[in-house]
Amino acid sequence: MSVLERILASTRAELSQRMSEVPLAQMQERAHTAASGRLGREQRFRSALSAPGIAVIAEFKRRSPSAGTLRAAPDLREVVGAYERGGAAAVSVLTEGPNFDGSLSDLLEARVACDLPLLRKDFVVDSYQLYEALVAGADAVLLIVAALEQAALVELYREARALDLDVLVEVHDRPELQRALQLGAELIGVNNRDLRDFSVDVQRTFALLEDVPEGVAVVSESGIGDAAQLRELEARGVQAVLVGERLMRSQDPEAALVELRGVREPRGDVVLDTHGQGFRSPSSRPIML
Repeated sequence: MSVLERILASTRAELSQRMSEVPLAQMQERAHTAASGRLGREQRFRSALSAPGIAVIAEFKRRSPSAGTLRAAPDLREVVGAYERGGAAAVSVLTEGPNFDGSLSDLLEARVACDLPLLRKDFVVDSYQLYEALVAGADAVLLIVAALEQAALVELYREARALDLDVLVEVHDRPELQRALQLGAELIGVNNRDLRDFSVDVQRTFALLEDVPEGVAVVSESGIGDAAQLRELEARGVQAVLVGERLMRSQDPEAALVELRGVREPRGDVVLDTHGQGFRSPSSRPIML
C-alpha cells in the first residue's frame, strides 16, 4: 500500500465517524447559513493569486509523514498572523488528522486569526468535506487528481464551484494534468512531491508548464526553499507557490516569508517589494498604492 493509499484509507475512516456525528443534511444546513455570510467574498482565493508578481500561499501544518513534526506546539494564531504580516497572498491550512495532526478546528481558528483567503488542504473524497470546508471558513479546497477517479473528480469539482468555493486541482504528472484540464480547472497545483513515494523535485513544475494553456493559473507546491526559486518560477510563468515546511520550521515565520518573497530592506516603516507594486509594513496589513 502506497503512502497516498494509506492516507486515503484513514481519511475515509475519519470521515465516516464525523458523518455519523453530524449527518449530511445537518452539515448542509450549516453550510447554507455560512454561505449567506460570504456574499461578496466569492473567488477571493483566485483573485488573491492574480495580483502582479508571484504570490505565496503560506501553509500551516503541524507535521507530515515524510518530515515528522515541523514545529513543537505551534501557536496557530501567531503563525498565521506572521504569514499575513509577512506578505502571504493566502493561507493553506492542513486539516487531515491521522497523518498531519490537523483538524477543522485549525481552519476555524485561522479564519478568526486573519482576513486572508483560506485554502482547506486535505484529501477530499466526498462532497461532505466541501460543506465542512465552507462551514469552517474556507474560500477554496484542494482536489488531488491522484486520489480520485475521474467521475468523482468531476462531480466534486462541480459541487465545489456550485458552493462558490475556488478549487486548486493538484497534479504531479502529464496524465494527471490532462485530466485536470479536461475538467476545466482554472487553478492547477503542480505538486513537486510525489504522494506515492514522497520524493520531491521542483523540475516537475517546469516539465508540465509547457502543457498548461494560457488563462490557467499554475501553483507550484512543495520543495520551494529560497527567493531565487521564486524568481525562476515567476519568470517561467508560475503564478503562485505554496510553501509550508520552510516557514513552519523557522523560528520567525514572518521574517522567513519576507526573505522568501525577496523584498527589499525596509524604508522607514514600509517595505517595497521587488515588483514595486506597493508597500507593506512588517507589522500591519498591506498598503496598496
